[in-house]
Formats: sequence, C-alpha cells, structure tokens
Amino acid sequence: MTADLSHIDTWLFDLDNTLYPAESGFMAEITGRMTDFVERVTGLPREAAFKLQKAYLAEHGLTLKGLMLHHHINPADFHAIFHDMSLEALAHDPHLLAALERLPGRRLIFTNADDIHAERVLERLGLKHLFDDVFHIGSAGYEPKPSPAAFARMNAAHAIDPATTCFFEDSERNLAPAYDLGMTTVLVGPWAAQSTAAFVHHRTAKLAPFLMDARLKEAA
Repeated sequence: MTADLSHIDTWLFDLDNTLYPAESGFMAEITGRMTDFVERVTGLPREAAFKLQKAYLAEHGLTLKGLMLHHHINPADFHAIFHDMSLEALAHDPHLLAALERLPGRRLIFTNADDIHAERVLERLGLKHLFDDVFHIGSAGYEPKPSPAAFARMNAAHAIDPATTCFFEDSERNLAPAYDLGMTTVLVGPWAAQSTAAFVHHRTAKLAPFLMDARLKEAA
C-alpha cells in the first residue's frame, strides 16, 4: 500500500542496515570486530565477550556506551577499529539514489556510528551529496538511540518539527521514541513485516521502492 507522506519535509535516516540492505553482510563484519575489541578489553573468551557485547547493547542502546561506563574506554579507540574496513560489500544502488532525490525538504542521517564511518559509507554508496548533515554519536555526546536524550539533542541541533518528520530505521526499538515525539516511523529490513509494534507506522523490506511509491508533498 502506498504510504501517504505528503506532510513530511524532514527525512531522517539511520545509516547501517537502513541505507544499504542487511543482506550485504557488512554489519556482521562490524559485529565481529566489536567482539574482537571486547575480548581484548575484558580478557574474556570470545563467547563470553559476545554475550557481554550484546548485554551492553540491550541495556544501553550501544555496546560502546557500556564499555565507556564499565571499562572507561576512549570512544576514539573503539571507533578506530572500523575505519579500515573494506567497503566492498556495499554497492551503489541507482534506484535508491533516484528515490532519495525525489524527497522534498531536508535529508539527515541519525546514526549511532561515528562521523568517519558515516562519511566512508555514504561516499561508498554514492549518497553523501544528498544529505544536509550527519548527526552521529559524537554529535549526541555519546548518548545513543533509543535514548530520549539522543533524540532531544538531535532535534535541538536541527530544529526538528516531529509532526513533519519521517524517521527510517532497521531497529524497531529505535523508532519508539520517535513515535512518542510525534514523528512518522518506518521500519526497514527483511524482518520489518513481522513487526506488530504500535509505534511503527510503516514497514518495508526495501527502502527504495517504498520511497518511490510514497505520496509526497507537492512542490510549491
């Protein structure tokens, strides 16, 4: 069914597994490097390190946040482990490019990743020029989604009007605070159709066709 997004003039996008398909496997490489880091920091065997990594993610919204709180990790050291990752798994998608270009108003990135990772990924995807700004984890003072504080800081930084903002995410729980603020929410990814959360307005397996089919605000 075509989504009516004719009231939207601010388009807010998560980055990883949202602007490229989860099936790329890129996020699995990120997760693996994260486990390597947790192993080194804690001295735990790999299975225990992975469990701790996921526990911090569940509790704090971001593994890094748990590492900062409990192990006094410098976030720059953590982010550096991703800066030399191969981007071969990420492909330029002309359909997504065209779909994003037709959106009226501002386009912003809202990511729990850092600025360097975001810039590398956007450049690889050929999408960097389409976005007005990237609100990354450093911009949020290392307060990650789904923390309401992260949304408050992002909204303040960009004078967001939630009533005219649509937020696209692959993580269901990150959409809850956006919904509470009054944003239109879209869950993206292969498991989106299985979501029954009341705070998800729209669900789509693939971003490009959803955006191409959406009803948009007419040009003034």
